[in-house]
Amino acid sequence: MSEFWTQGNRARQPGDPLRILWLKTGPLHPVDTGGKIRTFNMLRELRKRNPLTYLSLWPEGTPESARQDAHQYSDDQRWVPWREAPKRSLRFVFQLGINFAGSRLPYAIQKYLSRAWAAEIRHADGSGKFDLIVCDFLTPAVNLYYGDHRPQTPVLLFQHNVESLIWQRHYETAQGGVRRSYMHGQWQRMRKFEARACSLAGKVCAVSEEDARLLREQFQLNNVCGAVPTGVDLDFFQLSAAPRTPRSLVFLGSMDWMPNIDGCVWFADEMWPLVKRQFPDATLTIVGRKPAPKVLELAARDASIKVTGTVDDVRPHLAAGEVMVVPLRVGGGTRIKIFEAMATGIPCVSTRIGAEGLPVQHGEHIALADTPADFASEICALFENADRRRALGQNARDLVEKNFGWPSINAVFERYCRETVAAARRS
Repeated sequence: MSEFWTQGNRARQPGDPLRILWLKTGPLHPVDTGGKIRTFNMLRELRKRNPLTYLSLWPEGTPESARQDAHQYSDDQRWVPWREAPKRSLRFVFQLGINFAGSRLPYAIQKYLSRAWAAEIRHADGSGKFDLIVCDFLTPAVNLYYGDHRPQTPVLLFQHNVESLIWQRHYETAQGGVRRSYMHGQWQRMRKFEARACSLAGKVCAVSEEDARLLREQFQLNNVCGAVPTGVDLDFFQLSAAPRTPRSLVFLGSMDWMPNIDGCVWFADEMWPLVKRQFPDATLTIVGRKPAPKVLELAARDASIKVTGTVDDVRPHLAAGEVMVVPLRVGGGTRIKIFEAMATGIPCVSTRIGAEGLPVQHGEHIALADTPADFASEICALFENADRRRALGQNARDLVEKNFGWPSINAVFERYCRETVAAARRS
């Protein structure tokens, strides 16, 4: 066992900086997903006042530069080697089969089970070195509570999504009996695991008031402290004055995440033909890391669709696009990419699930539509009306600039951290 965890002094005062142990399933660099972006910006603010140790899996193949980059968001780091089975590999199929046949855990949780990580967590918890453990996303909880371990250190579970809701929506949109049966089973397993992990935490915080309400009602929880709003780096994402490419759409997101894959395919099959019927010269650019084969096929069959894969900087794509689309019908939590787009002034068209949890109003900050016909109609209306595009973009920028910079967002989260520690001391 590592000698890193030395005995600490628990005689702490309420106003002292919090010594935080942060649990995560991997390093944050490259910062290329919504969850990583949220965590990265919050940790940079949090560690200005509170010493932070980052205890994480180290996935095989991670660039070594990520170790040095971790000093941007944490004071100390501990890494536990971990290997994920590549999708469609024999090992992946075998693990999936074992999970389907007999596990009580959903595969999305079981694959992160690591006895070595669980042992490091338990040793850190018992060291007396920390005032608070933050479980970032639901996934680390499988190791935090491994073997029915009950942490001595207060735990704040930071829920970026209501994970079981995502799997419920996968089930509801699945096609075919076998796929629907599989999704139903994964949904029910996720629901049971999520309920237990939330109930064992000292406090739970969500990323929207809607998610906080769902957690309270669905799992009958009385330890949900509230929501941490979505933020945006207002210095990095600035209002763009550059001319935009006429009739151009942009989709932004991690293209190995199932809800994004589903949304892109749905859009290309159902909405895109309606838009092209009215604007034959329209183009769609799908921007995001690790595009799945289904996404690459969209560009192969239609020359007006471009799939970029990983890009160094998403801002040029947001600056060039005339409209951003978020056609999600599966998902949870909140979409940071919408706030990033809003900060640059590009008008957005989204489903209500896509914009779920964000304090935006249809027709003022964003256009919302849920059916293919309505979604395509909103796009075409924006293509036709430059004044409406400018008004929607400016209103969106004004909203995020006034309310959603990361320093103010982190102040809310730090308050929840302190409430978690205070509640444990009172009990």
